[in-house]
Amino acid sequence: MDILIDTLIDNIKLFPFLFVTYLCLEYIEHKTSDKTAKIIKKAGWSGPLVGSICGALPQCGFSVVAANFFAARVIGIGTLLAIFLSTSDEMLPIMISGAVSPLLITEIVLYKICCGIVFGYMVNFVWRKYKPRPQINIEELCNNENCHCETSVIKPALYHSVRIAVFLLFVTLIFNYAVSCLNVDTVTYYLQIPLLGEFISGLIGLIPNCSASVILTQLYMKNCIGIGALMSGSLVSGGVGLLVLFRVNRHIKENIMIIAILYMCGIIGGLSAQIVF
Repeated sequence: MDILIDTLIDNIKLFPFLFVTYLCLEYIEHKTSDKTAKIIKKAGWSGPLVGSICGALPQCGFSVVAANFFAARVIGIGTLLAIFLSTSDEMLPIMISGAVSPLLITEIVLYKICCGIVFGYMVNFVWRKYKPRPQINIEELCNNENCHCETSVIKPALYHSVRIAVFLLFVTLIFNYAVSCLNVDTVTYYLQIPLLGEFISGLIGLIPNCSASVILTQLYMKNCIGIGALMSGSLVSGGVGLLVLFRVNRHIKENIMIIAILYMCGIIGGLSAQIVF
């Protein structure tokens, strides 16, 4: 019952983000001109910078927004990864409630933002020729969801939001139950092993719900793991944004590539954190 209640609360908190996201997408599709679409695409150079700053806000709402915007090709892969890397999920509220030093919290948040900016621009540079669908393609997103949104904005936005919310409810319920069955003592033992801990923490961070960041943050606050393991897991922890990405972006190979890059960035960021902090 506790798992069910926590899952319901998390989904209720995410619903406003979903609704506003789809309102924006519907508005872009119905109301903006080709000129506006070109402006959005040209503004892509600042995406990782803006995305990293927005993603640093508590909760995983912006990762959900980013996944939908990427599926509609409003933002690029660098911006998507920047938001995922800087997303704090449940880490900030837990640290604040646990009376962690404000200076340390600020340093961690700034480090995540810097990682998002650096890796976001690096990915954009390396994959600058990777343009599977360069146009803004919100229509494809709507067709995949069968929302029939030719004449309205609010109704299809609500339709999209409800469909995604129901999907997230069932899937995150399964993940939350699976996480609750983990043997924390065994996981903690392996997380304390140098280098291996960063790799395992990164895998834990990829669990697409808020439980992963909760576990890693609490272990760090109890001095059970180091800053490297915390950052590896925290950097890749995009919350349910990863679930939404697989739900709305039908290009599976592309999604797998994004997760692989995200994981590598998280490991590098975690190992680097041991030098920086």
